[in-house]
Amino acid sequence: MNQQTQIKIPQEAFDWYDEYAHGYIDRRTFMSRLAGLAGAGLTMSMLTGALMPNYALAEQVSFNDPDIKATFETFESADGHLEGRGYLVKPKNLSGTAGVVLVVHENRGLNPYIKDVARRVAKQGYVAFAPDALHTLGGYPGNDEEGKAMQRSMERARIEQDFIAAARYLQSHQLSNGKLGVVGFCFGGYISNMLAATIPELVNAAVPFYGTPAKDEIVRNVKGPLMIHFAELDKRVNKSWPAYEAILKQLGVDYQAFIYPGVNHGFHNDSTGRYNKEAAELAWSRTVKFFDQHLA
Repeated sequence: MNQQTQIKIPQEAFDWYDEYAHGYIDRRTFMSRLAGLAGAGLTMSMLTGALMPNYALAEQVSFNDPDIKATFETFESADGHLEGRGYLVKPKNLSGTAGVVLVVHENRGLNPYIKDVARRVAKQGYVAFAPDALHTLGGYPGNDEEGKAMQRSMERARIEQDFIAAARYLQSHQLSNGKLGVVGFCFGGYISNMLAATIPELVNAAVPFYGTPAKDEIVRNVKGPLMIHFAELDKRVNKSWPAYEAILKQLGVDYQAFIYPGVNHGFHNDSTGRYNKEAAELAWSRTVKFFDQHLA
């Protein structure tokens, strides 16, 4: 288990981190609030250490694992930033084609956790591709603080077009069997929902982790199938679910939704104290079975 989860952090600290990570409060406000919790056995170092990512904790599949081969590939994005770049991981001994999975990062670029998720996907026998929305700005800068600022500075619509282009690139890749899955986290969860509504004819299986729905003008284009993962304590994202579920039911979309009790937004991310091993492993096992069902 992540050592950080051994520290009992008050729930409000996780809520404040979520506000900070998604731009609702600035760093000064976040740190000021944390300072108010310091004491009674908790120090600022403990609090920030538990909440901020430590990517040394996150590697489940080594970049030099003998079962996989990873490269960086570029693709055209005419309606986005003209060129995109991503991390392509395939089973090393793949002969012929396989199902392909687009792995979509959070709101901070292609960090080590998301690259590790791509490797996990490849270990399951799929070809994984994890684009970096920050490519035209030089790519993920090596820390999430700068990555968030960089992604916020970019035009959202063009980033979305980059991921649509990445999905098309991957679905038509020479290693693809034509079956496309997508899995994304936070912002990537939104992108997963957006792709399921924007290019439903190409997406064979979408798995948003704690992501908001596609925009109102396109949400009714969703076809599915979808597997949607929520954290029970994630009030910000969860408030969008009842209306989204009503639309999915009305449209007759094939979907499954799971709400994991007692966990926070980001529970799958094993680099922070939000990580919950039991919930993360259950959600991931369900995700792999879902891809096995729809991408074979």
